[in-house]
Amino acid sequence: MSDAATPLILIVDDEPAQLALLSYNLKAAGFRIATAKDGEEAVLAVAEQGPDVVLLDWMLPRLSGLEACRQIKASAEGRDAAVIMVSARSEESDRVRGLDTGADDYIVKPYSVAELVARVRANLRRLRPVASGQALEYGDIRLDPDSYRVTRGGVAVHLGPTEFRLLGAFMERPGKVWTREALLDRVWGRDIYIDTRTVDVHVGRLRKTLCTTGHPDPIRTVRGAGYAMGG
Repeated sequence: MSDAATPLILIVDDEPAQLALLSYNLKAAGFRIATAKDGEEAVLAVAEQGPDVVLLDWMLPRLSGLEACRQIKASAEGRDAAVIMVSARSEESDRVRGLDTGADDYIVKPYSVAELVARVRANLRRLRPVASGQALEYGDIRLDPDSYRVTRGGVAVHLGPTEFRLLGAFMERPGKVWTREALLDRVWGRDIYIDTRTVDVHVGRLRKTLCTTGHPDPIRTVRGAGYAMGG
């Protein structure tokens, strides 16, 4: 899996030892890691890095975990991320409050690192099934990341690595309109400078390959916005 395709986990905690522990274990589990030490830094990190999962401590300086969660979920970069609230508050009312604020999951301290990693994987299976190795189907198109195979109508479709990742992004969220910038971040990564016109070139190649057998084009161009699969 390319660096850009590897899920990015943002860990937000003001305790250095906890940051180090979680960073080590999540890296060992195969994820990319970013960290933040307070709520304001977390909101900024989401805007700049677009993580797939945010592990968000409730008790944070400068901006509470609840308010950080609210701002993250209200942002374009954070609304599709899975926010897992981490807290010593174990009352049902606290869990409800955290989930009502926008958190996708809630884990109570103390917890085992194995459980936390399992929660991260569970949320990723829902948000980014391709990164979790799950096969996807849309209409007559099937993408299997484990075998790196794509078929349409049962016939093999041969895609290059970039087109494969593009198709995976489209199939994970049918109907979602991807801007060129969002596709650059997901497929190529934020640390690589590539002109947005490159996205058009690769989407064109993907379309051409998917339609070689006379099938209709499954990718929709949204004027002034970007691209979407169906919808």
